[in-house]
Amino acid sequence: MSNICKTHLIDIIFPGEVNHHGTLFGGNALSYMDKVAFICATRFGRCPFVTASCERIDFQKPAYKGQIVDFEASITKIGRRSLEVTVLMQSENLLTGERVTCTKGIFNMVTIKDKDNPDTPYADLSSVEYKEKTDPVYANSPVKMVEIVFNDQTNHYGTLFGGYGLAIMGKAAFIAATQKCRKVMVMAALRRTDFKTPIKKGEIIDIAATTTEIRSTSCVVNVKMWGENPLTGERNLCADSDFIMVATDKNNRPTPIKA
Repeated sequence: MSNICKTHLIDIIFPGEVNHHGTLFGGNALSYMDKVAFICATRFGRCPFVTASCERIDFQKPAYKGQIVDFEASITKIGRRSLEVTVLMQSENLLTGERVTCTKGIFNMVTIKDKDNPDTPYADLSSVEYKEKTDPVYANSPVKMVEIVFNDQTNHYGTLFGGYGLAIMGKAAFIAATQKCRKVMVMAALRRTDFKTPIKKGEIIDIAATTTEIRSTSCVVNVKMWGENPLTGERNLCADSDFIMVATDKNNRPTPIKA
């Protein structure tokens, strides 16, 4: 029973995440891997999970500052109260698209009692029939990002802070534009964004980014953001916006994009 449920977490390596060699700090890589393993397990079991252990984590090649990193989590073994999640990390050169495998490891996730419903019995994971719940827009998007809303990303109402939501949407737009054009891209404008529904603390964030129009030196990237209840799987479209991304040369001036 392998690859029954897959989840991707895509991000960019910023300066604050690298070590003195200019490569992704191993602790940050493990944090990413644990996060995507947790999301993958939760989407399969729809019950609370914690990380019990991790094993066979081999750092094969470094990922460098400014590269895209793609973490793919797959369910590879199912027990009654535990799941084995295998996480593969790849890095991608922004301008060439070259991808290399950097790290692979196994995370063992165990179910716990729901703190809000402590009398609820443990779920029997061995009897779960997984069915993916995504809409066609998300499924067909070339860039998919996933996150969890933690305390430091919320406002005083306990929901996702709008500024943080815009930041991760902008990051997705940058990745989509770069992968499409293979140029140094900068954000030139953001069209109107409507925040339709809030995303609560502890919920999963799904981001889908698609390049919808390519112009002479710029492109338009549509970015949609959903919130997902981790225990029920209920999803709501929370934000929708278009980002204008411009290709630049070494002098930071607009440069032509090849169609």
